[in-house]
Amino acid sequence: MAKFIYRMQNILDIKLKLEEAAKQEYANARHALNVEEDKLATLHDRKEEYHKIYLEALSGKLDLLEIAECENAMEVMDDLIEAQEECVKKASKDLEKARQKLNRVMQERKMHERLKEQKFDEFVTELNAQEGKETDEVASYQFNSKVPDVEE
Repeated sequence: MAKFIYRMQNILDIKLKLEEAAKQEYANARHALNVEEDKLATLHDRKEEYHKIYLEALSGKLDLLEIAECENAMEVMDDLIEAQEECVKKASKDLEKARQKLNRVMQERKMHERLKEQKFDEFVTELNAQEGKETDEVASYQFNSKVPDVEE
């Protein structure tokens, strides 16, 4: 039986490697976004702690120095949060680019796999046709060899 050989298998292999690389890139971008979001959440928590300390300083015995320190700390935290939100936006954009690249690479791989399947189907059809032809020839030969020549 003939063996199926896909002429563009090397291209399909390259597409598979590109897809794996794109998946890794996407995973790295997802991880980077998670890290940036965690940093942002930590900053929000720290700001909330400063706010609690600030409210406690206002409600108890007034310590103007502590109140001023808390106000300054909350302002600094606002600036840090704003900067971190920009980092989160950038990481989110990078993740979206990686997702689009992954989708494009996956589509290209799927297209090549469909081409391979089509070529395999054509191969099987041709092989079946060839086997059918060989079977017909064998049957015809056997029929012709068993029929005596009648010449009268």
